[in-house]
Amino acid sequence: MRNVIWINGSHKDDTRVFDSDFEVEEWARALYPDFVAYLSEQTNVGYATPDEKVINYLAFHFPQWADYINLKVGVCTAEIERNGQIIYKIWTVKL
Repeated sequence: MRNVIWINGSHKDDTRVFDSDFEVEEWARALYPDFVAYLSEQTNVGYATPDEKVINYLAFHFPQWADYINLKVGVCTAEIERNGQIIYKIWTVKL
């Protein structure tokens, strides 16, 4: 997880657990510009959230988003516990 720019913390809904897949999709798509800005600089980028659904969505879409700008990335995930709450993390690794 070294050399990763974490974009979480800059949005008020970063700590939200969404009720529906539609909300997850809308939220994750809204993060696209943040991720692509770093990917286009060939910087590894990551996101952390208590909502596993968001991580699953991003895990599927990260490679596609990188492919749009002719990059190949691997996707890594992890879980950590913070103050009794599970936080899910996802980040890219340049291939």
